[in-house]
Amino acid sequence: MKLHGYVMGLLCFAAFSTASSAVFAAPEIKPFVRGSFQQIVSAKQGKPFIVSFWSVTCGYCMAELAMLDGLSRKYPELDLVMISTDSPEEEESVSAILMKYSLGKTDAWVFADGYTERLRFEIDRKWQGELPRTYFFGKNGETLSVSGKLEQKEVERWVKKQHSSR
Repeated sequence: MKLHGYVMGLLCFAAFSTASSAVFAAPEIKPFVRGSFQQIVSAKQGKPFIVSFWSVTCGYCMAELAMLDGLSRKYPELDLVMISTDSPEEEESVSAILMKYSLGKTDAWVFADGYTERLRFEIDRKWQGELPRTYFFGKNGETLSVSGKLEQKEVERWVKKQHSSR
């Protein structure tokens, strides 16, 4: 009888673990290489979206991720693209952080080219690598770039403007 209970316990644990992993599945993280930024911008053309560049070692980035998490909950229509400037070897940490901030369902990327200067230059010739770095792409084609920590009320104002009636 004890063996039967033990086996049943293991089966229940296995079923719970499988169900939990399905609910809390890690985000799909794509390799960010030359041409990826243009691919993202082209695919979302005409729609408002935000691209956030961040790193697992950036304290201000973590504060910004928490703020974006709150805004994405408040405004489900908010389209976020999260690009980690870390290496592919850090993908597990990147994934864990995105999950921590409930950003696991966003469009997620990680730098996959060892020559990061070339990637940054392709994105924005003026960008020197400071983080966080955020790009706002408006519904009418206007683009705004911001280096440093964002102010929530400014981002919220932008979101409301982009999603108001045309």
